Parts: sequence; C-alpha cells; structure tokens
Amino acid sequence: MAQVATGELTARERAEIDRAIRAAEQACRFEFSVFRGLCTDAPRAFAESLHSSLAAPQRSILIMVDPVSRALEVVTGSEVRRHLTDGEVELAVLAMQSAFAEGDEVGGLRRGILMLAEHAIPQHTLHVGPEHVGV
Repeated sequence: MAQVATGELTARERAEIDRAIRAAEQACRFEFSVFRGLCTDAPRAFAESLHSSLAAPQRSILIMVDPVSRALEVVTGSEVRRHLTDGEVELAVLAMQSAFAEGDEVGGLRRGILMLAEHAIPQHTLHVGPEHVGV
C-alpha cells in the first residue's frame, strides 16, 4: 500500500463505503466489515481478532486497513471460504492496493468490497440424480 490517507475520512467518504458494504451484502448475502485504524498487534493477528469478534464471523468478510503502517488484511469466515477462493481475495487486495497507490483509498475500498462480493455470490447449481438422466 503506498499513499493511503492517514487522516479521518469525511462523512461523504464514510457514506460511500457504507453504500458499497450494503450493496455487497445484498449481492452475496454475507456480512462485510471495514476497520480503518491503527493495528495494536501484528496486522494479520489483529485482523483475525477483529473478525472473530464479529456477530457472525463464519458468514463475514473483514477488511482491515491501517493507513499509518500501510497494512491491508482481508479475513473471511468459514462459510464465505466455500464460495470465495484465496486467489479471488488476492485479486481484490491487488485492486485495493493499486487504488491506494494512486491516492484513492475510498475508491479502492469500494472496488475491493464489490469484487469480493461478486466472487462470493453463491452459485446455484441444478443437481440431477441418476433417475433423471436419459439412459
């Protein structure tokens, strides 16, 4: 992460992130949380601790951004991981880092949230039993 702003977000910026979270939750039916602040531990351990404190961690995705240490972590719950691969999470992280490097923290978060949601949408498949297969 290159140039994430270290100051407070404006009300408009927070609202923009909230809108992205609501759209993401409606799209994939998983819960999203964004923590933007200082890590009080190693970034991954801190993000995992935040994630485990959520109301439904197994159905949640947490994005943790520490603008001072330039840390970015994404933690997904066990149910989410059945629909969202590590590779898909990495793509979203790269998109966020790219936007952060351009000085667009809010746009990067919005893009990352929506990418994660798009990839996490459960795919509905039709399971056909052997009795329905023409022989």
